[in-house]
Amino acid sequence: MQAKDKCLAALVILCWGLNFVVIKWGLEGIPPLLLGALRFIGVVFPAILLVPRPAMPWRWLLAYGGAISLGQFAFLFSAMKFGMPAGMASLVLQSQVLFTLLFAMIWLGERWQTHHWVALPLAGCGLYLIAANGEGNLTLIGFALTLCASACWGLGNVINRQIGLRYQTSLPSLIAWGGLVPILPFLALSWLFEGPERITESLQHFSWQGLLCVLYLSLVATWLGYGLWGRLLMRYPVAQVAPLSLLVPCVGMVTAALLLDEHPNALQWLGSALVLLGFVVHVLGGRMTLFKPQTQR
Repeated sequence: MQAKDKCLAALVILCWGLNFVVIKWGLEGIPPLLLGALRFIGVVFPAILLVPRPAMPWRWLLAYGGAISLGQFAFLFSAMKFGMPAGMASLVLQSQVLFTLLFAMIWLGERWQTHHWVALPLAGCGLYLIAANGEGNLTLIGFALTLCASACWGLGNVINRQIGLRYQTSLPSLIAWGGLVPILPFLALSWLFEGPERITESLQHFSWQGLLCVLYLSLVATWLGYGLWGRLLMRYPVAQVAPLSLLVPCVGMVTAALLLDEHPNALQWLGSALVLLGFVVHVLGGRMTLFKPQTQR
């Protein structure tokens, strides 16, 4: 990878890692479901006026936007509002790789390889240690909602794979039009669960901090992050680019410690290490000779 592209990869990792701290800041003045609506309003407009709709039936676009945009971020924002620390959220959300494996096996008939069976219990044990040893710095409802967000992301990955096999579409089109899908559902859910009074109060007292957080989530984390990531995937093999995403929770946990004073306990650090080890085995295990069948000579 060229030096310039290494810098771009580092920028994406920093943007996505810091994203969780920004969400926490945004939730200080904006309820989670309303924040989701505002995020995707920023993603969609004016981009939707500049890029064509992806050449696919609406049902696929609705499925993609419903899972990876509405489901993922409704659960994630709510989780962080109800006691999920930003740093831990950045790590637990990456369990989407495990849900992607599960959904791909169920709906696509993909068979797990040996290293997948090793990665799953490693990450599972790590997640258990994180959840069972919160001791006030993590709530079970926040943890459970983050897992739901991971499941939605994993489902969205499988839907995205199906879209890629069936249709030719550009990343900007999918981001813009897929981002259109969750706006009205987010607003309806916010009206139902957060109430019109809270919505009105949040908008009347909309601060510069809230505005900057929405702009970061929509422009930096979404358009800049996914745009640069897509550029890297076009220029280099997926196997070379994908492992870099393992650094996102590392940045997330460090920035949360520095900016939010979040400090996991010893067992949570152990759990985090096991989760990351499970992800490493998942991403790189196919290239490890340990998991390759030995042929007789």
